[in-house]
Amino acid sequence: MRFATKSIHVGEIPGEDGHGSMDVVVPIHLASTFARNKIEELPYGYEYSRTENPTRRALEAKLAALEGGKYGLAFSSGMSSISSVLMSFVKPGETIIAFDDLYSGTKRIMNYFSNTYGINIDYIDARVTENVLKAVKRNDRISLIWMETPTNPLLKICDIKAIAELSKSVSIPFVVDNTFLSPVFQNPLEKGADIVVHSTTKYINGHSDSVGGALITSNEEYYEKLKYIQNAAGTGLSPFDSYMVLRGIKTLHLRMQKHQENALALSQYLASRNEIRKVYYPGLPCHSQHTFAKENMKGYGGIVTVDFTNSGTARKFVERLKLFHLAESLGGVESLVEIPSLMTHSSISVKERDLAGIRDSLVRLSVGIEDPIDLIADVEQALEE
Repeated sequence: MRFATKSIHVGEIPGEDGHGSMDVVVPIHLASTFARNKIEELPYGYEYSRTENPTRRALEAKLAALEGGKYGLAFSSGMSSISSVLMSFVKPGETIIAFDDLYSGTKRIMNYFSNTYGINIDYIDARVTENVLKAVKRNDRISLIWMETPTNPLLKICDIKAIAELSKSVSIPFVVDNTFLSPVFQNPLEKGADIVVHSTTKYINGHSDSVGGALITSNEEYYEKLKYIQNAAGTGLSPFDSYMVLRGIKTLHLRMQKHQENALALSQYLASRNEIRKVYYPGLPCHSQHTFAKENMKGYGGIVTVDFTNSGTARKFVERLKLFHLAESLGGVESLVEIPSLMTHSSISVKERDLAGIRDSLVRLSVGIEDPIDLIADVEQALEE
């Protein structure tokens, strides 16, 4: 099956949900526990919904199929999925090699592990694969290589295939956060990554009405470790949210094309404005990694980041927008805008933000699927003096 067909049918074929149900849409199984006739037998393989639930299992099968993996796990948030990886693989005294531009929640939990358990975090500019190699050579006891690509919020891109080859040569698990592109535009496992992370809150669900996360892998050993934490720590996604994400996924391939179409049109307009110092969008030829993105990604996504000439203009801009809601998060059908340094990335230190280039003049736009003419008109009126 191709992607669009998988997104609709995998995990939801009538009669294959483990209960003999012929529902066209997988129902919400709210039962907290499941009865058995004999102590040793689990009818349909379920005993307790923290451990396994039919609705969540359907979602996990679909997530695995869309990323080209063997195993999928759905979590209560993107951060719980990230935390589960750290709990499964990182030990005191070890090192994580990570992109220097990451979602602040990722940096926050990594910094917590660093301060609490003596974990070393080596943040590097992974746009240059040689920097990853240097980090591997200068660090002992490396537990993970962790990348977002494109990054949040500066849309930096790394070479997944090259880093995967390096990670395998030194037997270090390689994790890729694929939230910004979704499985529609990028499949890290196909390029050699070991584990893919998603905040399903974003594009995968796509409607700003569910918080969740996901991990996908084809490595059975890694899956068993992660599954153990999901069960032991109780981080699995609820049946209702699993249902919501299953519903959202069915239009993922259609939505991503529209997000990208609108983001490209908006980024081209923004690049023409004198109030803006720089526009970050991989689909623009002026993006420093445009050629690489064009050759190595299936699409550019729906996030556009702009750097205004001053922070005052940036603040006035975001507060004057009408169709772009001033709110955190991204990836929903509606357009959102935020200032990372004051909102999503405010939890990391000023020093870290300065090193990453996240200034108060930086604005991140999550471009929705509205009519692009209306979105550009909204941006234009917000830029008027």
